[in-house]
Amino acid sequence: MANCQILQRMAAVFLLVAMCAESRAADMLTWDTLPELPNDLGVAGPFAGVHNDALIVAGGANFPLPVWETAKQWVDDVYVLSGPEGNREWVHAGRLPKPMAYGTSVSTDRGVLCIGGSDADQVFANVFLLSWNGTGLQQAELPALPEPSAYGQAVLLNSTVYLVCGQTGTGLEFATNHVWSMDLSVPDQDLKWVQLKSLPGPERAFNLVAVQHNGFGDALYVIGGRRQIGEQAFGTATPDPAVEVLSDVWELVPSTGIWRRRKDSPVPLMAGTAMGLGQSHVFVTSADTGELYGRADELQDQHPGFSKTTYAFHTITDTWTTAGESPACQVTTTAVLWDGAVIVPSGEVQPRVRSPQILKAKLRPGIGTFGMVNYTVLVVYLLAMVAVGVYFARRSRSTEQYFRGGQNIPWWAAGCSIFATMLSSLTYTGIPSKAYAQDWVYMIGNFMIPVVAVVAVTVAMPFFRRVDATSAYEFLEQRFNRSVRLFGSGSFILFHIFRMAVVMSLTGLALAVATPLTPEQCVLLMGVLSILYCTMGGIEAVIWTDTVQTVVLLGGAVLAMAVLISGIDNGWHGFLTTATAAHKFNAANWHWDPTSSRIALWVVVVGGIAQNLSSYTADQAVVQRYMTTPDARLAARSIWTNAVLTIPSTLLFFSIGTALFAFYQTHPDRLDPTINTDQIFPLFIAREMPVGVAGLLVAGIFAAAQSTVSTSMNSTATAIVTDFLKPFHLCESDGQYLKMARISTLLLGVLGTVLGLVFVNPAIHSLFDQFIKVIGLFMGVLGGLFILGACTRRANSAGAVAGAACGAAVMFALWKWSPVNGYLYTAAGIGSCVLVGYAVSWILPSAVKSFEK
Repeated sequence: MANCQILQRMAAVFLLVAMCAESRAADMLTWDTLPELPNDLGVAGPFAGVHNDALIVAGGANFPLPVWETAKQWVDDVYVLSGPEGNREWVHAGRLPKPMAYGTSVSTDRGVLCIGGSDADQVFANVFLLSWNGTGLQQAELPALPEPSAYGQAVLLNSTVYLVCGQTGTGLEFATNHVWSMDLSVPDQDLKWVQLKSLPGPERAFNLVAVQHNGFGDALYVIGGRRQIGEQAFGTATPDPAVEVLSDVWELVPSTGIWRRRKDSPVPLMAGTAMGLGQSHVFVTSADTGELYGRADELQDQHPGFSKTTYAFHTITDTWTTAGESPACQVTTTAVLWDGAVIVPSGEVQPRVRSPQILKAKLRPGIGTFGMVNYTVLVVYLLAMVAVGVYFARRSRSTEQYFRGGQNIPWWAAGCSIFATMLSSLTYTGIPSKAYAQDWVYMIGNFMIPVVAVVAVTVAMPFFRRVDATSAYEFLEQRFNRSVRLFGSGSFILFHIFRMAVVMSLTGLALAVATPLTPEQCVLLMGVLSILYCTMGGIEAVIWTDTVQTVVLLGGAVLAMAVLISGIDNGWHGFLTTATAAHKFNAANWHWDPTSSRIALWVVVVGGIAQNLSSYTADQAVVQRYMTTPDARLAARSIWTNAVLTIPSTLLFFSIGTALFAFYQTHPDRLDPTINTDQIFPLFIAREMPVGVAGLLVAGIFAAAQSTVSTSMNSTATAIVTDFLKPFHLCESDGQYLKMARISTLLLGVLGTVLGLVFVNPAIHSLFDQFIKVIGLFMGVLGGLFILGACTRRANSAGAVAGAACGAAVMFALWKWSPVNGYLYTAAGIGSCVLVGYAVSWILPSAVKSFEK
C-alpha cells in the first residue's frame, strides 16, 4: 500500500511538471477569409453548399440601408465561387424560382440540396437541387417535404439527408421537434421523405445540427435553438418572457433510431453553425447566446453583435470547452465543409445587419512537444534493438539456428515472445483507444487466450513437436498433399505481409501525434530497423528483443496508469465514479445481432476462440516458438507464460483506456482535435508523461511494432524456405538455404514496408477493428485446415481443397457484401472450411495419408 502511494505521489509530481512545462494555444481553429459575396449588404438565411469544387450561395434576406428604417427583403440571386485556390472569383449564376430564405441545405455528390424556406408571407415545403457543371447552374425539383419547414437544419450522413426541427409557419409558435429523412441512394422515382422518431426535447427552431463519430459509429447531434416558452423549460430563459434560448444537446444514432441526452452546452446557443471536424469533435463556429435577445429595438446600432466565442463538443467524453474566438460571429447561415475547412458564408452579425464576408476556419495543427531528451532515449533504445540483431548474427550460422534458435531458447523468453507477438503495439495503442472510445466488451476476446491455451498445450504443441516441424504447414503435405501445404503456407505468407503493412501503417498514424515525425517517416523507421536486426539475427534476435519490449511496455503501462489516475479529479475514486457513470466498465452486450456496432457477447466469445485457435494452431509465427525450446515440457511453459501474462495485461490496457476517458473528461481542453481516436494514448504519453519516460514509452511502442513486423519477416521467410524451396531442393547446401532465408527476410520486409506506406490512412477510426478484419480474412482457412487434418480421419485432399476454397469465399463475401462484424470472419472461415471439407471427403472418399512420424 505504501509503495502504491509513493508511486501515485511521484506520478502527480511528474504530471504537474509536464503541465507547467507546456504552453498551448487556446484557439483550436485558425481563421481566414474568402472573396466577399458580391451582394454588399450580405444575406441571412441563404442556401449554401459545395458542388464540383465550387461554393454555391443562393437566396437569403437582408435589410436595405438604413436598416432600422426599412423592411426586410428576400432575394433570389445565386452566386458561385469557383476557380483554383488563391484565385477564386464569384459569378452570378442565375436565380431561384422565387425569392426565399431561411431554409436549409446540404452538399451532395449530385449538387446542393435546398430544403424548405420562407418569404414574408409563407413557409415552403419545396425541395430542389442546385448543381454546377463548371460553367453553368442547373436546377432540378425533388420530392417536396410532407410539411413546410424553415429555420431548421439538415445534415447528410452517408447517402441520407436528415432534416431536424424548424417551423412550419412564420411564427415561433409553429416550431416542431420533427425529424425527416430521405435516402438519396435510391432511384429518383423512389425518392421520398420518411418521418423518424421525434426529438425527445421540446419543439424548437434555429437549432444547430452536426454529424460526428461517437466512438461506436456516426451520430447526429442537435444543439440548442429557441422555442416559445411552454410548461417545461430546458434551458436558461432570456429577457424576452415569450422566448427561451435552449442549451440542451441530443444525440441520434440513425442505425438504431435511439435518442440520447448529452451534456448541455456551456451557454444557450441558437441560429448558429456547427460542424463535425476531426474524428470526435463538433465545433460551434458561430451562435447567438441570447443574452441580448429581445433588446434589438432598444439597442439598435448600439448592439455589440453576437458573441465571437467558439465552442467544441467532444462526442466521446461528452464534454464542452471553448475553442477560441472567431473574427466575426455570422449567424442565420449554413456552414459548409470545403477542402477540409469550415466555410461560414455571409450571415447576420447583429440585428438587421448582414455581412458579405465569407469566413474560413481550419483545425489548428497540433503542437509537437517531444523534445531532445525524449529523442535521445528513442534513438538509444532503437539502436539497442539493432545491436541485439548484430550480436545474434554471429550465432546464426545454420537454418536450424536462424529459424529455431538451435532449440535452446529459455521457456520464459519464448513465452514473452509469444505474448509480444500476439499483443504488440496494436494492443498498446489499439486496446486503450477502444476502451477510451467504447467500453470493455472486447476484453472477453482476450480472455479466450487461456481457454485456447489448453488446446495449444494438449493438442497443437505436442503434435508439432512430434512431427518435428520447422514450418507449421509441413503436416498439411503429410496429411493431405503438397498442393494443400503450398496453399496453406501461401495464405500465411500473404496474411503476414498484410499484417506487417497494417501494423506499421496504423502504428505510424498513432505515433505521429507523439513525435514530429510524419506517419510515413514512422513506417520507414519501423520497417528499416526491423529489416536490419531481423535479417541479421533470425529468431533469436526476434525473441530476445520481444522479451525486452515486454518488460518495457508493461512497466511503462503501469507508470502511465499511475500518472493518469493522478490527473483525474479525486484520483481512484474519481476514476471509478466517472467511468461507472459513463458505463465504461460494461463488458457484455446482451443481444443476438452480429452486425451491431455494439458487439454482442456471443460474437466476442465465438470470435475470440476462433481467432486464437487459428493463431495457436496454424500461425507459423506462434508455432515456430513451440520449436525453439529444448523440449515439449518447456514449450508448454512458454505457452502458459503467455496465457498468464494475458490476463493482467488485458486488465491493465483496458484500464488505461478508461482512465484516458476520465482524464480527458476532467481536462477536455487538453484534447487535440486533429488526432484520431487511435492516437489518444500516444498523445497522453507525449504531452503528459515525464520527459525521458515519454521517450522510452514511445520507443517501446516503436519497438513493439517492430516485434510484430520482425516476427512476420522471420516466420514468412521460414515458410518460404521450408515450404517452397526445400521440398523442391532448389539449393545445394544449408548455407545456401540460410542465405536465401536472409534474402527472403529482406525482401519481405521491404514489401511490407512499402505496403505500410500505401495503407497509411488518417480516416481510419479504429486500428483494432481493422486488424481484427485482417486476421479474420486470412486465418480462418488455416485454422479450418488444421482442425480438418488433425481432428478428423475421413478428411482427404479433395475435401481439404474444397473446404479451403469455400472458407476463403465465405470470408471474402462477409467482408465485401455483409455488415457482419469482422470478429466473426475467422469463425465463419473455420466452420465453412471444416463442414465443406468433411462433406466433400465423405462424397469423394479416398485413402487417408498417415502424417505422424
